[in-house]
Amino acid sequence: MKTIFDIDTWQEIYGVLRKNVTRTIITIIGVMWGIFILVALLGAAKGFENKFQKQIGDLATNSVFVWGQSTGMPFDGFQEGRPMRLKLSDAEIIKEHVKGIEHVVPRNQNQQNVLRKFQDGRYNIAGDYPLLDKVAKKNLMYGRFLNDQDIKLNRKVAVISQDVYEDIFEKDEFPIGELIEIGEINYKVVGVFERTDINMGPRDDIHVPFTTFQKVFNQGNNIGWMMITGKPDANITQIEADVKLQLKNLHNVHPEDSRAFGSFNLGERFEQVTGFLTGMQFLTVFVGLATLLAGVFAIGNILLITVKERTKEIGIRRALGARPWEIKSQIILESVVLSLFAGILGIIGGGAVLFLLNTMSSGPDAVLLNSSVDIYIVLLALLTLVVLGTLIGLIPANRATKIKPIEALREE
Repeated sequence: MKTIFDIDTWQEIYGVLRKNVTRTIITIIGVMWGIFILVALLGAAKGFENKFQKQIGDLATNSVFVWGQSTGMPFDGFQEGRPMRLKLSDAEIIKEHVKGIEHVVPRNQNQQNVLRKFQDGRYNIAGDYPLLDKVAKKNLMYGRFLNDQDIKLNRKVAVISQDVYEDIFEKDEFPIGELIEIGEINYKVVGVFERTDINMGPRDDIHVPFTTFQKVFNQGNNIGWMMITGKPDANITQIEADVKLQLKNLHNVHPEDSRAFGSFNLGERFEQVTGFLTGMQFLTVFVGLATLLAGVFAIGNILLITVKERTKEIGIRRALGARPWEIKSQIILESVVLSLFAGILGIIGGGAVLFLLNTMSSGPDAVLLNSSVDIYIVLLALLTLVVLGTLIGLIPANRATKIKPIEALREE
């Protein structure tokens, strides 16, 4: 009686698979293709998700940006086309009266020439509160971000981007405490933040205290736009509608005027992208499993053909006293070996593709980032393949046990 640990068992499996090499290779490729697609596509989907998460960074995703435009309808004695300019008081009223809001961050920005020694350039200067660092986290290379004392004392300090640092400072020069000239006024550099892939309108090159910006550039109570974040359980779409309605009431705008205030709902866009990613992963799993099933059925068919070709051999073994379960276990083991071998090859192939993707996607403009598949998903896919291979092997195995020795020996 042979067991799985007997060398004769494995020699017999090798002989059966080697008997028709072409058919065996085609079967292995069919099964391998399923797990290869599963690993490669899931890894690519993960790479796309990683890139998206890096672009978003620590930006509060449950957010909406609101700014003033011009009216599209006459109202209350005012003509169409009246420019809308947001006020600092608008932000305070919105924070107090609109439900579900967690933070309101007023912001201002303009372009100025920046000079240091013999290096200069034109950059976007943003007037901001320290609160910005909570809703759109800055990864600092050196120093710190703006603080409350900067706001209170109208300090002339600046937090510059990595790009500005590389443009106007010498390589490896320590920037903290150094002076830069913005619009002919000196500011002390207190921080340098890393460049980011986030693109939400004009980029922020240099941050200065909001109050300093207001005084230096004579902004008074005006603000350029505001970033509004909702509480975790809040409906950001409803917040967007409520904020616009509140602004229309404050600025005597027709309630149905859709042009007076512009907005960008980051929360909605984030949900759309995450929904797309989820759908892509589901489709990948579906296609991979469907291909796996097709490959496993190919194993079942090939073993049925093999059983038919080995009818006489099986009859002789039965006549010599081989029990039905021995015949059945041999056929099932052949199915498992084919499935396992094909699965391992598919995993290796999928891993090689992901390695190539990561090698080719190393630049800042790459669509994918760190394409990979969790090991437990790979092992689960391989286990699923082996289980399916075992189940499909029962069909030819049962057929083999039904072969009667006398009838088998009569076949030519």
